[in-house]
Amino acid sequence: MTSLNPARSPIRRGLAALSLAALAAPLVGCYVVPIDPRTGQPLPPPVAAPAASVPAAPPAPVSFPARLYPMNEAAAGYGVVSATVTNDLHGRGTFTAAIDGERFVGEATRRAGSPREGVANGAGNRGSFLACQYTMNSATLGTGTCRLSNGAVFTLHVGH
Repeated sequence: MTSLNPARSPIRRGLAALSLAALAAPLVGCYVVPIDPRTGQPLPPPVAAPAASVPAAPPAPVSFPARLYPMNEAAAGYGVVSATVTNDLHGRGTFTAAIDGERFVGEATRRAGSPREGVANGAGNRGSFLACQYTMNSATLGTGTCRLSNGAVFTLHVGH
């Protein structure tokens, strides 16, 4: 015959669990407050570190269409020429054009001390060069002149 151990009875286990729960219940809403060992006073709550500022992305370059209209007999044979000026928003950019199958690539730069006036020069893949001077009338519109190395002269219109 098996003897029942009174310590293992279901009633005793239930009472033990209930006692444990009764002891833990007052501690449910408590938390530990750190104490400064030097003063015996509670430590102030920690201060969150300021969020690191993320630098803003630099503005993306802006491209403007440009048109070169013939101004003299040497330019008349080319007709209207399309070009593109890309502004890096730091006072300079790139300049591209195609005249009579020759591709011109170069730089556009604002004149020192002038927020409006600039020059654009391009070298052609066949040895010619194109030199332009312009004035921006607004942030997106400008006019000027361009001279091709063979003497052709164009009126330059930048913008939409």
